[in-house]
Amino acid sequence: MRRIRAAAAGAVTVSLLTAVTACGGGSSTGGGSNDSPKTLTYWASNQGASIEVDKKVLQPELDKFEKQSGIKVKVEVVPWSDLLNRILTATTSGQGPDVLNIGNTWSASLQATGALLPWDASNFAKIGGKDRFVDSALGSTGAQGKDPAAVPLYSMAYALYYNKKLFADAGIAKPPATWDELIADGKKLSKGGKWGLGAEGSNPSENIHHTFVFAKQHGADFFTADGKPDFTSDGTVAAVKQYIDLMAKDKIIAPGNAEYAQNQSVSDFAKGKNAMLLWQSASANLKSQGMSDDAYGIAPVPVQSGTPGTGTNVNSMVAGINLAVFKNSHNLDGATKFVKFMTSDAEQKILNTAYSSIPPVKTAQTDATFNTPANAVLKDTLAKSAAALPQVADESQFETTVGTAVKALFADAAAGRAVTTESVKAELEKAQQQMPAK
Repeated sequence: MRRIRAAAAGAVTVSLLTAVTACGGGSSTGGGSNDSPKTLTYWASNQGASIEVDKKVLQPELDKFEKQSGIKVKVEVVPWSDLLNRILTATTSGQGPDVLNIGNTWSASLQATGALLPWDASNFAKIGGKDRFVDSALGSTGAQGKDPAAVPLYSMAYALYYNKKLFADAGIAKPPATWDELIADGKKLSKGGKWGLGAEGSNPSENIHHTFVFAKQHGADFFTADGKPDFTSDGTVAAVKQYIDLMAKDKIIAPGNAEYAQNQSVSDFAKGKNAMLLWQSASANLKSQGMSDDAYGIAPVPVQSGTPGTGTNVNSMVAGINLAVFKNSHNLDGATKFVKFMTSDAEQKILNTAYSSIPPVKTAQTDATFNTPANAVLKDTLAKSAAALPQVADESQFETTVGTAVKALFADAAAGRAVTTESVKAELEKAQQQMPAK
């Protein structure tokens, strides 16, 4: 049943995107207006430990915006498991929010629907100019050669979080720098009801982020240079198998993690159930769950050998959240003002501090607030060893289909079914067959 439901979800996403592409836009009215100048609706992504935490972070800032502008913002925090399909449904129906957060990896796919306001020079001028933003963040805002479909809001990178006490108790003096070291450490740590590493096996986006990095480390990509899916090369198959084997063969991830999709692995790490965690900018999330800053260390994500860098030593995707505007908004002017507010230096400092992320706005990023040891690892990764996921129109289908294939493989591992090179390739072949024909 799990596989059937997952496949159905992937089919829904693909069919929605196909419908959107066919109609050439996401607006039922054909364009926006300023018919409702006093209100805005905003879909925020779940950045904190819970939706309630996000509401506590956001509401004071939205109240501040209302006081400054006279515009009331009605916010809904949408879980990541629902966000993409909610957005795709909105692009086809025209019944969406005025402003919304999108995963930066979806930018090109949502841009292709025609539903989002393009950020041309004129629109960027309204928020202070394009050159306010760092280049790495702008690289994940849409297809090359086109006006961005969104504006960077939060920048993040993956890091390895490790529990200092559990490491010390196991006689491990330093965090692992390679995957072989991580597996060896993980085996020492997987005992007494505790596990070496946590994962979100039922979260397609998390699955994609990790397998993308593994693919880069195997010298492979999931798309060819001309944007065609290439999910079954030797490198991509080896990458996916290496990730699944952390549960299936190496047994340093608990089988129950195959069902995780709502940040449960972060909670387990905060409670000392997992000794290591691969996560994007997790500090604020951990603090909100009672884990003190001095209880864990932060290190770069491991590589196959050597040290992190470009090429096969990439160790993170360029993670982040972008802010987009539906171009059929009934308050286009207000939406633009809201984007300007959210990307102002003052708000960037407040929001990125709350979420332990990195401001994509240059002047905010240089603030002393973001010069912590934890942020040093993240900023160094973004500057030297992170790569953007493919900015192609089919990227969101790729996340759904391959992410779901990885979810099915985790389910096999959890159930004790063999995960072989052949079974991995078969799942990836099925995923590629679900991609739109070229």
